[in-house]
Amino acid sequence: MDITIVIVSFRVKHFLEQTIRSAQEALKGLSGEIIVVDNNSADDTMPYVKPKFPSVTFIENKENVGFARANNQAIMQAKGTYTLILNPDTIITPECLRKCLKWMAQHPHCGAIGLHMIDGNGQFLPESKRAFPTPWVSFCKIFGLSKLFPYSRAFAKYHLRYLDEFQPHAIDILAGAYMFCRTDLLQKIGGFDEDFFMYGEDIDLSYRMVKEGYQNWYLPVNMLHYKGESTKKDSMRYVKVFYEAMLIFYRKHFPRFRAVVYPFIKLGVLVRQGLAVARRLFSRLFGKSSTPIEDRAGWVILSSKPDAVAKAVGIKDYTTKIPESSAANVLIDDASHSYEHIVGTIAANHSKDRFFHIYANESGIVITPKMN
Repeated sequence: MDITIVIVSFRVKHFLEQTIRSAQEALKGLSGEIIVVDNNSADDTMPYVKPKFPSVTFIENKENVGFARANNQAIMQAKGTYTLILNPDTIITPECLRKCLKWMAQHPHCGAIGLHMIDGNGQFLPESKRAFPTPWVSFCKIFGLSKLFPYSRAFAKYHLRYLDEFQPHAIDILAGAYMFCRTDLLQKIGGFDEDFFMYGEDIDLSYRMVKEGYQNWYLPVNMLHYKGESTKKDSMRYVKVFYEAMLIFYRKHFPRFRAVVYPFIKLGVLVRQGLAVARRLFSRLFGKSSTPIEDRAGWVILSSKPDAVAKAVGIKDYTTKIPESSAANVLIDDASHSYEHIVGTIAANHSKDRFFHIYANESGIVITPKMN
C-alpha cells in the first residue's frame, strides 16, 4: 500500500467530511487507506460522517486522549509505505500526494515533508516552515523580535520567512496539519510523544526525525488549512498551552538550558497574555463599528448550475466571474469543481477583499473560514 492517511477529529464534522472527500480524490490512482480517530467529539460527528464513508476506518475514543496519542493509535496500525498526518480542517489535492511520493523516491534521506499551506481565503500560513525553537529562536519569538524583523536571518528563524515560500527547502519543523512521513521511521521512533497533549508534538517529532539522521523538507505545493496558528494566537489559553508545550520540549531535549530558558518562557507567557488582554480591551473600546467588508461584498458563484446553488443558499444577486478590483464573496460549488481546482482558484485569486466559501453540494452546507 502506498499511503495511510491519518486524521484526528474533534467536533468539526463538516470540515472533516470535506477533508475526507479531498483525501479520497487525492488517492485516486494510488493504493491507500484513510483512518479517522475521533477524540470523543460527544456530538453527532460520527453518526453524521461514518455512513458517508464506508471504506474509511474509524476509531472512536471514549475520551479526548489528545492529538499525540490519537495519532499514535492509527500510526501503529498503518499499512502504507508512507503515513500522512492530516488535520480535519484541510483540503489536499492529488498533486500534494504525488509530489511527496516523487520527492521521497528521489531523496532517501528525507524523513518527512510539509507543504505550502494557505488559509481559507488563500493567505500563506507562515507556520508552513519553521526552525527548531533553540533558546535564541524562542527568545525572538516570545518577545516579538521575529515580528519586528520578519525577514531577518538573525531574528526571524522561527518562521523562516527569509526562505522563498515558492521554492523547496530543507527545514527543521513541519506543521502537524500535514506531515508526510516514512511509516517505518515513524513507527521506529514511536510516533508522537504523548507527554504533549496539544501543541508542540509536531516540533518534538520533527526534532527526533532529524536526530535519526533524516531531513525534513518543505515543498511549495498548495494545500488549504482553515485553522492556522494565526486564528488562535490572541487567545490566552493558546498562549498558555503553547508555551507549556515548549517547556516540555526543553525539559526533554535541552535540559542544560533549564535555568536560563524557563524564566524567560514563563515571563514570555505573562507578557503575551497581557498583550492579548490589552488587544481585546482596545478592540472593545475603540474598535470600528462599521459593517465588515465581507458582509458588504457582492456574491460570485462558480458552478455549472449557479441558479440552483443560489436558490439553495438563499443568494438573490450574484455574478459568475471573480471581479478584478472590487470586494467579493466567492462561493465555489464542489459538485462542479474538483478540490484541486478549488484550491488552485483560491490560491490564484486571494486578496484582502476576497472571501472564499465552498458549497458542499451533497450536504447542502456552505463551508467557510468563519465556521467553528
